[in-house]
Amino acid sequence: MIYLDNAATSWPKPPAVLAALREFAEHEAANPDRACHRMGIAAGKRVGQARTGLAELLHAPDASRIAFTLNGTDALNMAVKGFLNDGDHVVTTTFEHNSLSRPLTGLERAGRIRVTRVGPRDDLTLSPDAVRRACGRDTRLVAVTAASNVFGVLNDVAGLAAAAHDRGAAILVDAAQAVGSAAIDVAAAGLDMVAFPCHKGLFGPMGTGALYVRPGLDLRTSREGGTGIRSEDATHPEEMPYRLEAGTPNAHGLAGLAAGLAFLRETGLQRVREREQSLARGFAQRLSGIPGVTVLNGRPGEGRTGIVTLRVAGLAAQEVAALLDGRYGIAVRAGLHCAPGAHKVLGSFPEGAVRVSFGFFNSDDDAESAARAIAEIAGKGV
Repeated sequence: MIYLDNAATSWPKPPAVLAALREFAEHEAANPDRACHRMGIAAGKRVGQARTGLAELLHAPDASRIAFTLNGTDALNMAVKGFLNDGDHVVTTTFEHNSLSRPLTGLERAGRIRVTRVGPRDDLTLSPDAVRRACGRDTRLVAVTAASNVFGVLNDVAGLAAAAHDRGAAILVDAAQAVGSAAIDVAAAGLDMVAFPCHKGLFGPMGTGALYVRPGLDLRTSREGGTGIRSEDATHPEEMPYRLEAGTPNAHGLAGLAAGLAFLRETGLQRVREREQSLARGFAQRLSGIPGVTVLNGRPGEGRTGIVTLRVAGLAAQEVAALLDGRYGIAVRAGLHCAPGAHKVLGSFPEGAVRVSFGFFNSDDDAESAARAIAEIAGKGV
């Protein structure tokens, strides 16, 4: 199998991640930070390593400001519903993933908030000036993606944060497609909240996510319960990360995440990013000479992720993906990618498109094989 669906989840995982998962399951699978025996202590250490590893990656001033979540969607819901009040105004984009757009739309349709949606520029980036203009006196939150999972274009999150702060609003960044391949410095960029899954660019297993909340900003908690500290109190702890974490965490998954973060540190963020960009760029160049194949998201390069979104004339996206899988053993993603607004921008709604997304473990041969397969499909039309 040639796996080119890394924007959904990265595969394969580094061998060290698989080893950490096995080691934890066989020797450390106790409830972390809730026992004084050696297994519980070892499990707590794994969770702590994952948290400090994320803090180092994001340049977060305090690791306790990072709460673990079920996934990126859970983190975004936690941020949106824990921060906004009735009557608030939110500025977001027309091309968000459903994990952010649906929570906002749900509150909007319930009459609890007002939402203004800003479209991208011609180069598919979001203009900080456009965001600034969309903000009003009652704007409390700017909620935007760091990189669309359809466009594969990185946004200027520091500029967007400055625009939000100029108008007295906080910023929430969905970093699902950026974390692990693009440098994110929450302190330097002035980011208030950053939500992301940990099973994509961070090489962790599914079921892991995180939410960074800057010091001085408190969210309402939607979950109360056991935390392993101050069990005598009738109410949930107020301090982070316990404020946003309740119950037994996915320590097994976080052990894998800690190993994934270690792999990323050893490999180097820049090396990962350059490899993904190089593969996407070479693949798009190969496609450019194939009749009937259209790349919808521009030419990959600097400021891009490893995503190439395309259409094949005369064929539905799902049909192309099925042929790639069945005939060639190539895994891609077809459809609307949980981001219908992005496809409306590209003109591929409601049919959708084929998304090819490269990861660090892909090769030039993978890109060549995929391009050759698409050329054959486009040429035969079946």
